[in-house]
Amino acid sequence: MKLISKDRLSKAIVNTESFPFFHVENVFLENINEELIINDFPDIADGGSFHVNDKTSGDNIYKLVKELESDEFREILEAKFNLALNNAKVVTTLRGYSRKKDGKIHTDSKTKIVTVLLYLNSNWSPENGNLRLLRGNNNLKDYIKEIPCTFGNLVAFEVTDECWHGFMPYEGKRLSIQLNYIYPKAFTYHNLRHKLSSRLKSMFKTN
Repeated sequence: MKLISKDRLSKAIVNTESFPFFHVENVFLENINEELIINDFPDIADGGSFHVNDKTSGDNIYKLVKELESDEFREILEAKFNLALNNAKVVTTLRGYSRKKDGKIHTDSKTKIVTVLLYLNSNWSPENGNLRLLRGNNNLKDYIKEIPCTFGNLVAFEVTDECWHGFMPYEGKRLSIQLNYIYPKAFTYHNLRHKLSSRLKSMFKTN
């Protein structure tokens, strides 16, 4: 991997309180130019997730997504969570804008096995909008860990019935790449749903 630090990923410790997850404060290699990567992120002014193939990104984002979708990255996740992901399918989506209604407490769909979030925001300072990994489903203040949306912050978690997460209401630019390992039987539905949603958002420009 030429952008992501395998060493930092490998050294991350899995937290098993409530559900298994790990966090890497800056997953990039030391020589990575933050500005170049952010400038290659597509301009997304609408809320919601967009399939990576439905947005035009610069070369650095394509390279980054390729590393996240690589066998090498998958093998690290398998070791961390003691899961076999070699038959799982991967769906990668982008987010560029957070609406006030976003961030409500939820668990991920049971079609998903593992979720990976990588934040790409330079000089992030808002108190709201930071991801919170929660102990339950009814209190955003009862969190195990808060993950700032700062450039390079990566969090990965196993999707379980207890993987509650969310963030305090925030409206504004909030760049992230989301990678999901999906059960093969659910892949076609999940992929089509994201692609259809992306295209509808592009057509109607909903916020």
